[in-house]
Amino acid sequence: MRRATLATPFLMGLCATALGAEPVFTLVSPDLPAGKPFPERFTANAFGCHGPNESPALKWSNAPAGTKSFAVTMFDPYRPPASGWWHWVVYDIPATTTELPRKAGDPGNPGMPQGAHQVKPDGDAPEAHYYGPCPDEGDPPHHYTITVYALSVDHLKVSETSTPGNVDYEISSKILAKATIVRLFSRPRKSS
Repeated sequence: MRRATLATPFLMGLCATALGAEPVFTLVSPDLPAGKPFPERFTANAFGCHGPNESPALKWSNAPAGTKSFAVTMFDPYRPPASGWWHWVVYDIPATTTELPRKAGDPGNPGMPQGAHQVKPDGDAPEAHYYGPCPDEGDPPHHYTITVYALSVDHLKVSETSTPGNVDYEISSKILAKATIVRLFSRPRKSS
């Protein structure tokens, strides 16, 4: 009895594959290897952090049928305030796009696909851009959650002055699928 119970999920997976089940929507980053902390190259250059603040390259595949655009977010749920911290929000990414190159999050959007928009990150940033990790010294590792959303609309109905939270709210009702990676980063407390 036990052997049959363990084999059932495996057999169901084989049957789904044989029947042509839709592939899984997947997000990867060649710049953020699994099991490794966020590299310094992609950290902020503010508040005692000295990274170059480059956004990492992201690649996604197997978006579901009916996808009309994508959105990408990077969120730190552990950063004060209690609601977390939005580091990056990009929306209206055309449905033909399957990646964002490294540095796409720079101000001025040099590597951003035509028609895509960024939002100002949390904090007092003067312009829309990627804001890399910079947790407080001595904090436990922060979990940076990068998500790509396949959306059912071509364009989100948000203004250019929308906050990351406003855009996230608009995204939430248009999701066909999402794919996420989580990478950790911390800064040891300096000895005095």
